[in-house]
Amino acid sequence: MEKDHMTTTDFRSLGLTPSLLDSLDEAGYTHCTPIQAATLPLALKGKDVAGQAQTGTGKSAAFLLATMHHLMETPVAEDKIGPWALILAPTRELALQIHKDAELLGRFTGMNRVAVYGGTGYESQRRQIEAGVDIMIGTPGRIIDFYKQGVFDLKNIEVVVLDEADRMFDLGFINDIRYLLRRMPPPDQRINMLYSATLSHRVMELAYEHMNEPEVIRIEAEQVTADKVNQRLFHVAKEDKIPLLIGLFKAHEMNRTIVFVNTKRGADHVTGYLLGNGFEAEVISGDIPQTKREKLLQRFQSGDLPILVATDVAARGLHIPDVSHVVNFDLPQEAEDYVHRIGRTARAGASGDAISLACDEYVYSLPDIEAYIEQKIPTEVADPEWMVKPEPPKKIARRSNGPKGRGGNGSRNGGKRGGGGRRRPAAKAD
Repeated sequence: MEKDHMTTTDFRSLGLTPSLLDSLDEAGYTHCTPIQAATLPLALKGKDVAGQAQTGTGKSAAFLLATMHHLMETPVAEDKIGPWALILAPTRELALQIHKDAELLGRFTGMNRVAVYGGTGYESQRRQIEAGVDIMIGTPGRIIDFYKQGVFDLKNIEVVVLDEADRMFDLGFINDIRYLLRRMPPPDQRINMLYSATLSHRVMELAYEHMNEPEVIRIEAEQVTADKVNQRLFHVAKEDKIPLLIGLFKAHEMNRTIVFVNTKRGADHVTGYLLGNGFEAEVISGDIPQTKREKLLQRFQSGDLPILVATDVAARGLHIPDVSHVVNFDLPQEAEDYVHRIGRTARAGASGDAISLACDEYVYSLPDIEAYIEQKIPTEVADPEWMVKPEPPKKIARRSNGPKGRGGNGSRNGGKRGGGGRRRPAAKAD
């Protein structure tokens, strides 16, 4: 959770359970961000919330604090077992980041939190669930896998959170989401929270179908785009994009840069030229094995890796501080993705630069992008000295997709369900 860009609302004024206040004190957090100040009072009263806010503004802390407060303050019968809360995210990276935030904010609660996601750790995740889980955080596919095997049950879910709901639609997860929601207690018997960078019509339709009269909160993220992002656009022929990209890196100090491309093949193409011209860069895309992806992100976050070439798998949900530049090597084909991409820089009040290369292949999305952000992106003419003749690209080794995730066999006796459950007092008999 970022410490900048705060409101005057003090966490201690909200009536949070003492163990959460201890965690916030330990982490040095005293005041709410706008989305926290607007949604936490509602969620703490047990009301459903549909919140819109830009990535990097503290959404995860808002729903985590509300979730853990409810679980700590609400007694449970001794014969019931968890999980009590389910937090769903569209990507493995986001699930891991939410879990990391939950570990920080819930360190004094005594609750068990498990991250469940595909790509790696199948047996270790299963063992953690079987040992007893209070809060399950993960991606829909792996969660459904374990559910179908009877590793856990959804009948005692009291809180459900959908994070980056619009991205759930983009990645085709909505049928999976509905599958899980329909196996929980009905909406009026649980607290439901939905967060999204955009509350589009399809997201709100989902909210009204599976939530209990949610309060809709919209925090305009610096009026759609971060006001401290210095946006620039260059019109350039497709064949001149690599010369200009190399020239920009040679002419400017771009310490920690994400270069966005639209395809995995394009990511390899760009990375090959960067490596061939003396710039250290790595690719992150959907087919990178999870363990390698985590190592790349750690190197990038630590500053050891200066350039990350990414497809839109990295556009949302990744907590990467101090990104100096975002380069749209390809203009995104969806206007919303432009906002999510440039939101990687200028997070929570910081400043940053976003450079876009508009070529003949992708320039057609520019009018939609400018209409969506309600402003013209400043256009510049590239300095002729930036149009360099690049050295040949370095060949990128063909990647392996790694071992395929294990699928469930539909058996209901795949393992004993966890019963460790929540650290809170049992309900007293009448």
